Amino acid sequence: MNHGTALLWKRRALSSLSATRRGLPKEKMSENGMVSRAKVLTIDTMNPTVKKVEYAVRGPIVQRAVELERELSEGMKKPFAEVIKANIGDAHAMGQQPITFFRQVLALCSYPELLNDSTFPEDAKSRAHRILQSCGGNSMGSYSASQGIDSVRQDVARYIERRDGGVHCDPDDIYLTTGASDGIVTMLKLLMCGEGAARTGVMISIPQYPLYSAALAELGAVQINYYLNEEKCWSMDISELQRALDEARQYCNPRALCIINPGNPTGQVQSRECIEDVIRFAAKERLFLMADEVYQDNVYADGCQFHSFKKVLFEMGPEYSNTVELASFHSTSKCYMGECGFRGGYMEIINMDDDVKAQLTKLVSVRLCPPVPGQALMDLVVNPPQPGEPSYDNFIKERTATLSTLAEKAKLTEQVLNTVQGISCNPVQGAMYSFPRITIPEKAIKEAMDIGQQPDMFYCMKMLEETGICLVPGSGFGQKDGTYHFRMTILPPTDKLQILLNKVKEFHQKFTHQYS
Repeated sequence: MNHGTALLWKRRALSSLSATRRGLPKEKMSENGMVSRAKVLTIDTMNPTVKKVEYAVRGPIVQRAVELERELSEGMKKPFAEVIKANIGDAHAMGQQPITFFRQVLALCSYPELLNDSTFPEDAKSRAHRILQSCGGNSMGSYSASQGIDSVRQDVARYIERRDGGVHCDPDDIYLTTGASDGIVTMLKLLMCGEGAARTGVMISIPQYPLYSAALAELGAVQINYYLNEEKCWSMDISELQRALDEARQYCNPRALCIINPGNPTGQVQSRECIEDVIRFAAKERLFLMADEVYQDNVYADGCQFHSFKKVLFEMGPEYSNTVELASFHSTSKCYMGECGFRGGYMEIINMDDDVKAQLTKLVSVRLCPPVPGQALMDLVVNPPQPGEPSYDNFIKERTATLSTLAEKAKLTEQVLNTVQGISCNPVQGAMYSFPRITIPEKAIKEAMDIGQQPDMFYCMKMLEETGICLVPGSGFGQKDGTYHFRMTILPPTDKLQILLNKVKEFHQKFTHQYS
């Protein structure tokens, strides 16, 4: 048989197979008699891990809030005049004002002609000039090195050394990131390996920030839940960590432990003693530590103080500082900055294997570089105006005012919610959220289950439809069975927050009466 005849027989054999068996999309007849091919990418043929991803902070209730906003704009009558999105920690969207110095420098970097404008202070011009000199072509529109601009990484390292009382920081251990989320997902990618009972497991707190569960679902990793102690202000308990770890070792290979401090959504600030216990636990069980520290400036409660995991690790001595592997994360999106849209952040890695570090550098190079404006902003956060510089007094005034107002609103939220029968709110020690526990009547629980909703989703959806307030149900973050919560940001202006809290109070009373 010659080559041409063989090809002919192959074509005939293929044509006798169905399109499905050949991996091709099926053809179907349309109403006008034309043959149309089905989609190549369908819900059945897409990546199955993506379908497992859930992100409650921007989930169904937020989608409904957007619909309600549109309906209001079209003149539809509602029991409320506006939708209040208290579901997310988007500070500027909620009215928090940006820091003047940061925006001045970013404006100068974006449009260098302004360097000739006498209305800008000299320290802002000096800072902008230094940043631009570090950019290719002296333009913030150029790519940077994949690990980030060298001078920015050096400034981050110096900031960490000041923060941690002189503990050495190598700029080569700093990776600038697209917000903290980018760094967290990148580290989780490095940790993933194995199949079946050898598959990587990652320990995350419950309640947790849904980035973690979403990333683990997408990566096909095993989520290992450990529960924070609500009765003790959402504290961590080593015995609970041990329980979760021992159970997980029956079906996966636990390799990492994630901590959010200060906590999201729970607002707790971990004590130094607790952090030491966690480090000892990680060392004993050979776990890679991931410390999400994006709220490190947001500490409000008396007696509470932020302690970085790195500082505590090194103060515990070489037994731990030379062996425990740690990645810590920070961002421009929270604290007093609230610059979520610039997507600036960094991660620092400690005790990482050199060969793995080379792979990490390779991995981040695939996405070329983090946004350069975000890198510039990160530089300003870690290297703000210094005493004696023209912008220093105003910077301190704005920074102090923002953090003081957040502390007042944290206290106000706790006080008002705790006046409501059926709502119990722990002190908001830090971060930007309250996570109160709510009592839902049995009748409401049954109605929710009958329509396939979690009871706290049912509660929050009812609140949205009746008051225009958009909150995130606790089920989106994880919670102990039989308990119900919601997360509410403390970011709205004080007068609007007071109105919001009063509406929550009125709704809960009405809801409880309706379903009693």
